[in-house]
Amino acid sequence: MKKIHLFCVMLAVLFLSAFKSDRVITIFMIGDSTMANKTLDAGNLERGWGHVLGGYFTEDIRVDNHALNGRSSKSFIDEGHWDEVVSKIKPGDYVFIQFGHNDEKPKPDRHTDPGTTFDENLRKFVRETREKGGIPVLFNSVVRRNFGENPNAIAADDFRPEKADAVEEGDTLIDTHGKYLDSPRNVAKEMGVAFIDLNKATKELVESMGVEGSKKLFMWVPAGVSPACPKGRQDNTHFNIYGARQVAKLAVQAIEKQIPELGKYVRYYDFVVAKDGSGDFFTVQEAINAVPDFRKNKRTTILVRKGEYKERVIIPECKINISLIGEEGAIITDDNYASKKNIFGDEMSTSGSSTVYIYAPDFYAENITFANTAGRVGQAVACFVDGDRAYFKNCRFLGNQDTLYTYGKESRQYYENCYIEGTVDFIFGWSTALFKDCEIRSLGNGYVTAPSTDQGKPYGYVFWNCRLTADAEADKVYLSRPWRPYAQAVYIQCELGKHIVPEGWNNWGKASNEKTAFYAEYQSTGEGANPAARAPYSHQLTDISKYQPEKVLAGNDGWNPIQNGNALLTNIKR
Repeated sequence: MKKIHLFCVMLAVLFLSAFKSDRVITIFMIGDSTMANKTLDAGNLERGWGHVLGGYFTEDIRVDNHALNGRSSKSFIDEGHWDEVVSKIKPGDYVFIQFGHNDEKPKPDRHTDPGTTFDENLRKFVRETREKGGIPVLFNSVVRRNFGENPNAIAADDFRPEKADAVEEGDTLIDTHGKYLDSPRNVAKEMGVAFIDLNKATKELVESMGVEGSKKLFMWVPAGVSPACPKGRQDNTHFNIYGARQVAKLAVQAIEKQIPELGKYVRYYDFVVAKDGSGDFFTVQEAINAVPDFRKNKRTTILVRKGEYKERVIIPECKINISLIGEEGAIITDDNYASKKNIFGDEMSTSGSSTVYIYAPDFYAENITFANTAGRVGQAVACFVDGDRAYFKNCRFLGNQDTLYTYGKESRQYYENCYIEGTVDFIFGWSTALFKDCEIRSLGNGYVTAPSTDQGKPYGYVFWNCRLTADAEADKVYLSRPWRPYAQAVYIQCELGKHIVPEGWNNWGKASNEKTAFYAEYQSTGEGANPAARAPYSHQLTDISKYQPEKVLAGNDGWNPIQNGNALLTNIKR
């Protein structure tokens, strides 16, 4: 059942994402191995720059990469690959065209000549793209890392050598493409097409990094590092993950300048996580680990591309100022639970069951689903939040009992337009937390919250303009019960479903809690709103000035995410 539930959630997310824009624009890519998607088998570290390009665009753009290893403009046409692309082009789509590496080679099934056959093939791509209403963009070839006189530099593309001992490298980067670099430029000028000089951009990048430093971009892999090339590799043509990301960045920087209509969809992140190899990392935890410790006064941004990431994620206190941004359908999930045994045979405990742990301050998450799919097996936390000034926007928290653990006693947390579901005590803990415009969904009978606010704290949980909804089986749900005596929960202008019981509040079997806990509502609406029948120790507020969001979250430093979004405070010492 837990897998079915998560599958349904993913379908719902995909359905909603279909309405994000009028039409997704597709960038079709045609070219050779320097652009192509790569197999991920055996831990292959090679990437084409087209493989990682999608991480630089909003979800209004879809990258459909048809570039293939070893293809020239001629063989790409002759093998029918171009016809496949043409059949898919719709008005407003883009076609990125980059050939040259293999057109240079003497093999008759690939060779073309600059100024004649190569140019004519480029014209064909442009002409037929336009006939379908598409927008062609011509690129010239990326540079080869050719420091010194290497007569085999072009042929080495096909062999991906383990070593290059025969080449004595010099200090000067020498061109290997010749007039093949001019053909895209000339055809672009002749036909009025956007041209991006990616050779110039990559040449400047390689030269700036120098002879040794530039190896960091290419497939220079020591022996024993990757099962895909166990003996190592010294390849001056093909990019590793880092190199592909850098080249794609150069491409989108040029796009912003030369194609502003497409450039408005460009986005930049410090790291990208993707299951399909289109990012820097395959797992969220790898990206977190790569964040510099105590990186002050600026955010480290991490894009999580769509997919289900089954992993436990821990954001330690030293990884401050992280922004974790998800594409639609980005889900971090695990299935631990409190009574599950750890490696020593001990129960994991509630605190030990979480999918994600957030200890660092100034954490921001957007469009991320945090899930625990253990099912109805008791306490099973999806997200454990300890760090101060944590801000969640458009996030989803999926689980059953104890879904969201607001753990930190000195933590302030803001949840904007989020979805939180569960059965029993599914929002619980010590923190000050404000929920605005959220859907709080009960999957079964139980208690929405179980705050454990410390005595003397001005605030516990405050819900503003939230909707409390329920599955059909839930018909007896309480707004809260006090996990600790001084629990606080306030609902302001919230819409309560019929699943909320008339008395509203529960004392957790202790009459003494009625004297210490503070439970209140203001202008509740919906079938579950019943002020006259509420528990006598609860309150119906007439003045909510104390509970304005900016006051609830201000603390001693004036944090105000409602006004300032995820901007970092400048008046605190980090």
